[in-house]
Amino acid sequence: MFKPLPVGIEFFEKLIKNDYYYVDKTPLIKELIDNHGEVNLFTRPRRFGKTLTLDMLRCFFEEGRNPEMFRGLRIMEAGEKYTSMMGKYPVIFLTLKSAKTNSFYGAFMGIRDQIIQAFQAHEYVLSSPDMDEETRETFRSFRNTWSRFNKNVEKCGRREEREELLKSETDHFKSSLAFLCSCIKQYHEKNPILLIDEYDVPLESSFYGGFYDEMVDFIRSLFEQSLKTNQNLEFAVITGCLRISKESIFTGLNNLSINSIRSSDYGEYFGFTDEEVYAMLEYYGLADKYEEVSDWYNGYIFGGKNVYNPWSTIEYVRQH
Repeated sequence: MFKPLPVGIEFFEKLIKNDYYYVDKTPLIKELIDNHGEVNLFTRPRRFGKTLTLDMLRCFFEEGRNPEMFRGLRIMEAGEKYTSMMGKYPVIFLTLKSAKTNSFYGAFMGIRDQIIQAFQAHEYVLSSPDMDEETRETFRSFRNTWSRFNKNVEKCGRREEREELLKSETDHFKSSLAFLCSCIKQYHEKNPILLIDEYDVPLESSFYGGFYDEMVDFIRSLFEQSLKTNQNLEFAVITGCLRISKESIFTGLNNLSINSIRSSDYGEYFGFTDEEVYAMLEYYGLADKYEEVSDWYNGYIFGGKNVYNPWSTIEYVRQH
């Protein structure tokens, strides 16, 4: 009986718990730790496993996760230096895919809702006896902003009033992630890890929707405060399909490590290598199809590594 194929599976815990076939990319954890990058940006094409990889990092580092998920995977062979970091950090996880809309209002709301969910996930920090009342109120202003903002919008009669309210809300949220990091640091006495998936979605949508300047201003400020001047951050990993100009989004971010398809590191961690493809085909009794799969789905070179599109390769195996 073969393991089920992970078609469309983006959550690492679900993949492991249900015993899906997994091409082991956990050595990425070791390489991230060894390279000591404070802010790591990975850009790869769509359907190359970015979301699953980011969730794998979350499951490894996040406190309260079941370490049994990683039993038998290669990271467990890396040594105590690395395994001792398992389950030791608070993690903030955001995906900006919901910001794919045709208006700045809709895109901002998508990002804001993700940030609100992050505050709700970490609202336990309010129980800290060391948190002063002013900080508690600021935390609640982010956590409860959804109902407050919508009630205020309903009261606005003129368009100018709604626009002024939206500007006030965007200005308020520019400091949200940096503030959340400080609250988490105070509670845990350790810096959180920040993971941001599909960072480029709102920027791409804004470019085609005609509100690029507004979105760049918001994202730049959000990132500068949470990534550049944030002493309460252990490290960050950001993924996306597009490389947005460093000058427009990551202005002055001198701790940024950009890992594009041209970079020399991490090439084998997004996409399948020749060896991984052959091992998969052999497992499913399709070793004789290797040349055909190679002809169809080979041809990507990331960091000098020859890789295959994982989604297409998995689909080929599923259909055969």
